[in-house]
Amino acid sequence: MKKIQLKRVTDVEPRKRIGYKIAYNNELNPAQYDAVMHNNGAALVIAGAGTGKTRTLVYRLSRLVEDGVQPDSILLLTFTRKASAEMLRRASTLLDGRCERVSGGTFHSFSLNILRRYSKILGMDGNFNVLDQGDSEDTINLLRTQMRFDKSKKRFPKKETLLKIFNLSVNRCLNIEDVILKDFPFFFEELDNINQIFQAYKSYKLKYNILDYDDLLLYLYKLLNEFHDTKKEINRKYTYLMVDEYQDTNKLQHEIVKHLAGPNENVMAVGDDAQSIYSFRGAEFKNIIDFPFSFKDCKIYKIEENYRSTQEILTLTNEIIKSAPFQYQKELFSRKSAIEKPKIITSENERQQSLFLVQEILELREQQIPLEEMAILFRSAFLSFDLEIELNKANIPYKKFGGMKFVETAHIKDMTSFFKILSNPRDAVSWNRALLLLDGVGPRTSTRIIEQIAEKGVDITKSPDLTWIPKGRDSINSMFIFINEISTGKINIGERANLIAEFYKPLLQNKYDDWQKRWKDIEMFITIAERYKSTNEFLNDMAIKPPIESVIDIEEESKEDEYLTLTTIHSAKGLEWKAVFLIWILDGRFPSSKAADSIDSIEEERRLFYVACTRAKDYLYLTYPTNIYDREQGIVLSKPTRFLDGINEGFAERFVLQDFEESEN
Repeated sequence: MKKIQLKRVTDVEPRKRIGYKIAYNNELNPAQYDAVMHNNGAALVIAGAGTGKTRTLVYRLSRLVEDGVQPDSILLLTFTRKASAEMLRRASTLLDGRCERVSGGTFHSFSLNILRRYSKILGMDGNFNVLDQGDSEDTINLLRTQMRFDKSKKRFPKKETLLKIFNLSVNRCLNIEDVILKDFPFFFEELDNINQIFQAYKSYKLKYNILDYDDLLLYLYKLLNEFHDTKKEINRKYTYLMVDEYQDTNKLQHEIVKHLAGPNENVMAVGDDAQSIYSFRGAEFKNIIDFPFSFKDCKIYKIEENYRSTQEILTLTNEIIKSAPFQYQKELFSRKSAIEKPKIITSENERQQSLFLVQEILELREQQIPLEEMAILFRSAFLSFDLEIELNKANIPYKKFGGMKFVETAHIKDMTSFFKILSNPRDAVSWNRALLLLDGVGPRTSTRIIEQIAEKGVDITKSPDLTWIPKGRDSINSMFIFINEISTGKINIGERANLIAEFYKPLLQNKYDDWQKRWKDIEMFITIAERYKSTNEFLNDMAIKPPIESVIDIEEESKEDEYLTLTTIHSAKGLEWKAVFLIWILDGRFPSSKAADSIDSIEEERRLFYVACTRAKDYLYLTYPTNIYDREQGIVLSKPTRFLDGINEGFAERFVLQDFEESEN
């Protein structure tokens, strides 16, 4: 008798179906459809601003699942957890619950999960904690002080600058010398000392079983590059890879993607070279330009139909980006009928510009355009100061994007340090932060206690020998007793957060004059903690991506039914408004005078200008004051941005502001 073999569904080869549940050809435009139906091999999707990039990714994900690809073998890498979660939610709604099983997340969260799983192969303790930016800076400052570079008679980089140098070195795959020569030449004399701190920083992290954000990527790359059997195992696990916002990847992420693509190179990168604006974070513009040369037989798809802006706005923005020397040529178009052409508006001075903006905002509001549908964009945050005064005078509520994030505030970092100690008792950074909260404990005492813990082994159920401490002994002992009490596994995370808050409250009151205001954030911290069952999951989410901004800010915003948005262009990427005012388009302000010496920097400024203009749906205002004295350069700025040079006069309407009293004479 012929033997019949049972094969699991997971063993069945994916194949293209003849009929689909989703009518892809009806739901997508031709360019989107071609990208969605791409099957095997490498592909680059150039999705212009407002062309439905997310929609394309969601439908391709659904199409792969419909074709029999196992959802958990698809890896979707994004730059925010929110973006990943939203795509998986939309795909699940579009198709079915199978899409929820797709492996989605940020580069850093994916790296964290892989490193937890394969830590032993790298010779690591899988119980490591992750430093956020502030923790990394504090660690570097501690080493800087211990090595007495803080006493240097010459100018020496501060902790923030040192961390920036280290970040760029890792993310750009460059040595410290190359980074300093390119971005910090004024510190070149200190190269040897900076290298010493860098090596000490790496040793410190290794000693205390802690990683920073860069380490997550660095160790993942090491795992994929040096341990071939492990790489093959990961490649077998993830057979299809999709990467969002590829123009924002750094050199190290690009190398990781090449490894994750595996021998079949089933990788699809989606992005827009014209929106590459984050080089200051280490993003590498060349990654998206060179992507087709990194894989064999890479197919390129262009999506150019824009669903956001009017054709008049797109005509102007197409012309702005047209002069870029390195790009994928594209011509965005729209079927959306125009309300009016973009306006270029010249004012006599900054105050006249501000008064006009207030006046125009109020007029648009009278035309039933809510404040939420309007935004003021600027190259640098300080450029809105005068406008903010006038908005306050006119009682126009606004939110200015920026400031401290929830988990970056000192009081939340204090709370988190206790959770980190419980998770990893070897975490010297968290011990240092917690100990410094106590009266009578300074950096020297804290360092000695941490060294004692490291030398004698970690036992959070016992207090260390404190007989040598002249003062602060009682408070230190009380902290160890408290940590012992909350270390029991019988206490859930919410209860533990409440107990930590009770212990911390008198310390908070003693440390901050505005403790009542900060206490609202502590209450939100407790609410967030109560959602979790695992301490590690809670700490991972807090470290990789803060779940919320400060509740203080949220409560202040909620008092108003609506608000106007004021934002830097970098913070506006991915957003859109019915009316956009791009202010201070003055050469020397935009592009920034700091970019003038570098062609690459000027071209990134051009892309930034393009991103700003493509945020507008119906109304686009470009405004600038003239005869502005630049104190730093000692010159008068009066010329509009060079990015409008050579633009056809018919692509925008031009106006000169005139005071009403003068116009009547």
